[in-house]
Amino acid sequence: MDAERVRLLVVDDDAGLRGLLTQYLTREGFEVVAVPDGAAMDAWLAREQADLVILDLMLPGEDGLAIARRLRSRGPIPIIMLSARGEDVDRIVGLEVGADDYLAKPFNPRELLARVRAVLRRGGEGGPQEQPAPGQAVYAFGPFLLDTASQRLTREGEAIDLTTGEYTLLRVFVDRPNRVLSRDTLVDLIKGYDRDPFDRSIDVRVARLRAKIEDDSKDPRYIRTVWGQGYLFAPDGDGR
Repeated sequence: MDAERVRLLVVDDDAGLRGLLTQYLTREGFEVVAVPDGAAMDAWLAREQADLVILDLMLPGEDGLAIARRLRSRGPIPIIMLSARGEDVDRIVGLEVGADDYLAKPFNPRELLARVRAVLRRGGEGGPQEQPAPGQAVYAFGPFLLDTASQRLTREGEAIDLTTGEYTLLRVFVDRPNRVLSRDTLVDLIKGYDRDPFDRSIDVRVARLRAKIEDDSKDPRYIRTVWGQGYLFAPDGDGR
């Protein structure tokens, strides 16, 4: 999807920041709608659709974490969370409830733009889509099928709901089976922008993905931890 057709929904109670982001992101070619809280977001989403939500964590009334949980229950809409608090615990909780990325305030609008574009690319929006190689549009491992054309994961015919970040991480793994991938490599492959060298968000994403595909996430068969090195995806399920 071209940038001018991508619709961003900004949910933030800071009127000045809403105005700044609306002006900046509109100038970058996006359609931008900005609202102050969850109630206004709900009213707008009842009539319209957004391709990505930029969501403040600290909102009056219902906070951003609760809103993110509700958005996730509606479908796999990408979410970037904003917060004036930059502690790791806030970022990890945000990712655990389904946010695709997290940015601490204050931030440079260019950094937010880079993250918006990266998240949209991972979901197939805002840039050229990677085309699977012939014969590799569907991956099979254990009882699972991953259809890269529809970005759909099924287990014995039953669909498994994945967030954009979870799908992207799984796609990275299935494209590189039986290889140890370091955390830095995984961050480079799924984010596509400069990151904090102490970024532990990959561990959160792995834990969320394991919870959906492993029978026992504490004793994983498919996504194996290689201590001191990273993670290895074992499609034949011998990751123990």
